[in-house]
Amino acid sequence: MNHSSGTLYIVSAPSGAGKTSLVTALIKDDPKVSVSVSHTTRNMRPGEEHGVNYHFVSHEDFKALIAQDDFLEHAEVFGNFYGTSRSALQQVLDQGNDLILEIDWQGAQQVRKLMPEARSIFILPPSQQALRQRLDGRGQDSEEIIAGRMKEAVSEMVHYDEYEYVIINDDFVVALEEMKAVFASNRLLLNKQQQRHGDLLKQLIG
Repeated sequence: MNHSSGTLYIVSAPSGAGKTSLVTALIKDDPKVSVSVSHTTRNMRPGEEHGVNYHFVSHEDFKALIAQDDFLEHAEVFGNFYGTSRSALQQVLDQGNDLILEIDWQGAQQVRKLMPEARSIFILPPSQQALRQRLDGRGQDSEEIIAGRMKEAVSEMVHYDEYEYVIINDDFVVALEEMKAVFASNRLLLNKQQQRHGDLLKQLIG
């Protein structure tokens, strides 16, 4: 059995499209897939674990990683830093596991430049009406708040055509099967199979 490196998947979606539920179900069914863990300088909250929810680091350590050019993307939010470490990603990929990076379209553009071999998936709702219902959720928010969420979602969805795969999450079971199919088909690509089964392929034609 030859060593095969994993694939990095960028997964983006507007709020309300069901991205988190799909990703959670996918990694539950596929032990070879995990979600990328970001670095942050914010304090750990009760119930959180280092290396599971985030890699919790000091401001000094974070700045050192910026200086080393280790972040594929990073941002400051309310005085705390968040970022995706290239070396942390690579470690997982080198073990032959696939990794999902849940990120918005702006982060996706940055990551694509630095890791052009990454695959990208955009998840869409079946209609604006369905999205509105999902964003309204409990039906307790004002029309103004829902309109603001819809506007934000539409400005995110405009970028769907920058992605290689588009999944419309109408029926959850169907959308999950489609997402699994993306991962399965990528593992069957020639270069992946050559890495994984190089000895067998040589024997078959030897």
